[in-house]
Amino acid sequence: MDITWLGHSCFRLRSDELVVITDPYPLSLGLKPEVRPSTVVTISNTHPNHGSVEDLAGAPKVFSAPGEYEFSGISVRGVMTPLPPNTATDQRNVAYSIEMDGVNICHLGDITEPLSPQQVDDLSPVDVLLVPTGGGCTLDLDAVLQLMQDLGPKVVIPMHYSVPPIDEALQGVDVFLSRMGLSEAQTQPRLIATSSNLTPDMRVVLLAPQGRAA
Repeated sequence: MDITWLGHSCFRLRSDELVVITDPYPLSLGLKPEVRPSTVVTISNTHPNHGSVEDLAGAPKVFSAPGEYEFSGISVRGVMTPLPPNTATDQRNVAYSIEMDGVNICHLGDITEPLSPQQVDDLSPVDVLLVPTGGGCTLDLDAVLQLMQDLGPKVVIPMHYSVPPIDEALQGVDVFLSRMGLSEAQTQPRLIATSSNLTPDMRVVLLAPQGRAA
């Protein structure tokens, strides 16, 4: 499976002709939306930066709520994450476990509160964790690091942090990398993940955003 970061919380997961797009963003974010056809789209929350499907090509199956789904050989489990106190339920966030080619990818969306033990179990096992590291409307880094321990992924890919030309109030990925002791980490354009090339020891993979500037 090829994992490509298009920017913000949007990834393209591709296995042969099957394509999953996570949290598609609008043109107003500063990047051009994905134009290649997709099979499945997952949406973690209702914010336009995470749920803009109108510009996507083709007629993908869209999942935007908790539940267990199967479509074209792609297995998806959506788990609603905890909300801060006094938060309206229409601001809910759904984390997804996506299984393709025997690899389990967990996309946490705009997670704002730590997961319960049951939610950790519901999202497990996790081979590749797509986790927000830019703060702002998501977990702070201490909670992110704890969540990484709880989920026990083999690969961690940071997302939802400050990169040009996106103009959002987020911190850069350097803060996360420093906490992980990876100040010299090099970016790569994509990750090829298979059930045989994922080592048991957790590692951080830093992807360069492939979305084109608007």
